[in-house]
Amino acid sequence: MSTPERLVLVRPFLKWAGNKFSIVERVRRQLPEGDRLVEPFVGSGAVFLNTDFPRYLLSDSNRDLVDLFNILKQQGPAFIERCRELFVPDNNRETVYYRLREEFNATVDDRERRAALFVYLNRHGYNGLCRYNASGGFNVPFGRYRGPYFPEREMLTFHRKAKRAVFRHEDFGKTMQQAKPGDVIYCDPPYVPLSASANFTAYSAGGFGDAEQERLAETSRQTAGRGIPVLISNHATEQSRALYAGSAIEEFSVQRRISCNGEKRNKAEELLALYRAS
Repeated sequence: MSTPERLVLVRPFLKWAGNKFSIVERVRRQLPEGDRLVEPFVGSGAVFLNTDFPRYLLSDSNRDLVDLFNILKQQGPAFIERCRELFVPDNNRETVYYRLREEFNATVDDRERRAALFVYLNRHGYNGLCRYNASGGFNVPFGRYRGPYFPEREMLTFHRKAKRAVFRHEDFGKTMQQAKPGDVIYCDPPYVPLSASANFTAYSAGGFGDAEQERLAETSRQTAGRGIPVLISNHATEQSRALYAGSAIEEFSVQRRISCNGEKRNKAEELLALYRAS
């Protein structure tokens, strides 16, 4: 079985808006069996960590994320210790946060330093957001947490599991083109907005709008036609139902995890759309 029923759940080491930890059991029930799981939108890796495929091809449009994963895969404990150095009380201050955020945006050549700063910003920034401005600068504000958690155990778990995985920074279409019969694809794209004011596409420079949503749906249909099943998660809206016409759709409610007001984190309707191999 590629997704055992009683697999112990593993939390990602990154805080991540929209991560699939809360619905991972539902996702893995829908995933067909296969020799390799392909994720073109790997995000924090919640599905990767909580499935048991022999191999993984994991990609994302966020270069900082993919660089971090590759460095953690390659260096393991040594890199974790470098990250730990940033998790000291003196660094949990607004002035220091913005100085380190500025350093992160200015750092180009030192990939290890930038990756360590990415972990720091993720745990000290507001609500686990990953957001960039039009110029590509990380612009999440200071989170004001009493004592940000250093995810040593979770990073070690990721490092060990990553031995089965290949991480790539590339467009989802290119990743899906590389899939072969025997693979299974899970797509967790930036969601279609519930309203015009809720449209969040700045996860990486370039965004993810209607054209990309339509291209993903069409690519999924074509990929299923090549004998490779594709499972997609998204908001359950009229737009997404129309996008995934012809797939098997399951709808359900989930608790929103990201909100400006923690007391107003209402439930939202989501769906899983499965394009079966043909």
